[in-house]
Amino acid sequence: MAAEELTLQSHIQHHLTNAKMCNTEAGIAFNKACSEAGFWTWHIDTLAWSIGLGIIFLMIFRNAAKKATVGVPGKLQCFIEMIVEFVAGNVRDTFHGKSKLIAPLALTIFVWVFLMNLMDLIPVDFLPAFAGWIGATFFGMNSHDVYMKIVPTTDINMTAALAIGVFLLMIGYNIRMKGVLGFIKELTLHPFSSSNLFVQILLIPFNLLLELIALVAKPFSLALRLFGNLYAGELIFILIGAIGLMQLPLHFVWAVFHILVIVLQAFVFMMLTIVYLSMASSESH
Repeated sequence: MAAEELTLQSHIQHHLTNAKMCNTEAGIAFNKACSEAGFWTWHIDTLAWSIGLGIIFLMIFRNAAKKATVGVPGKLQCFIEMIVEFVAGNVRDTFHGKSKLIAPLALTIFVWVFLMNLMDLIPVDFLPAFAGWIGATFFGMNSHDVYMKIVPTTDINMTAALAIGVFLLMIGYNIRMKGVLGFIKELTLHPFSSSNLFVQILLIPFNLLLELIALVAKPFSLALRLFGNLYAGELIFILIGAIGLMQLPLHFVWAVFHILVIVLQAFVFMMLTIVYLSMASSESH
């Protein structure tokens, strides 16, 4: 029983471990040798899959744009136009400022996050086993020492990077619309205010604390919501895959349900980004 539990535990741990690369005193190292490397450890599977999917997104949309016609559109052009109109409609309804960046940014976020989430529908053992076979066949490695996580959004580093990018845009839009002094006033003179100057000065520390918490909570909520939902879904796929051939009907049922999660989480990330940037672009009260 203990051996079975250990085997199941190691199976789950293997599927939830990223392929790592780091620089040590002995040179470039990989995976287990990076356990003590610290902050500068690269998750090369997350980087490779996210960049690759981003390139696929650009190629598909560029190809559709080049072949676009004013007549009867083809299936690909029609599908792309539906996505663009869907995103543009949400931007028009939600973003109340003026910026040429928001619509392309929202489209990029929605499609890119969707594609990264979509990797969760690939059977959990297929690509990791293939990577293990390549490592064992061509590099003489133990296949169990080859790691491959193919869903970038199950890596907190990826979702945090996306959220930090949105956070920096929020700061930039705040300063652009209100100026540095206006942004500082927004952080220190709200939500509590008073016509009495002395009381208002006393309220500044409380306002600053509350506003900073609210500001920093936004990227945290973006990163953790996306990561938590996709990580939980991936973990369930791994547990289903551990039961052998009987996994197929259960895998299908969970995959059908998980499609909703995949689309919904991409949509939520896009909408929250638009809302946060709309708030940052609004005039100071």
